[in-house]
Amino acid sequence: MEIIMSILAGILFSAGVYLLLQRQLLKIIFGTAILSHGAHLLILTMGKLNRGAPPILEEGIDTYTDPLPQALILTSIVISFGVTSFLLVLAYRAYKTNKTDNMEQLRGSDHD
Repeated sequence: MEIIMSILAGILFSAGVYLLLQRQLLKIIFGTAILSHGAHLLILTMGKLNRGAPPILEEGIDTYTDPLPQALILTSIVISFGVTSFLLVLAYRAYKTNKTDNMEQLRGSDHD
């Protein structure tokens, strides 16, 4: 199962990087969102899914579930949501001001 999740995380990373290298601002924003989903999946894969009791110390329980991967993923989801929201507002404002979402035109270069 971890191999499939690792391959899927790699696919998400490669798709995110591909979208980050595009010229349209909206594709770049989707690339950052897909890249962050790949990071969430990577954290989940590296933390491994351990089945056991909740991490409350009691007698007679030998295996506990590690809550750290879930806490890291939850924090990462909140941060990626904030970054994506900020980028969407920034892209909307840039489009309203400049009437384009092409990064080459926003930079001011004459290349097509």
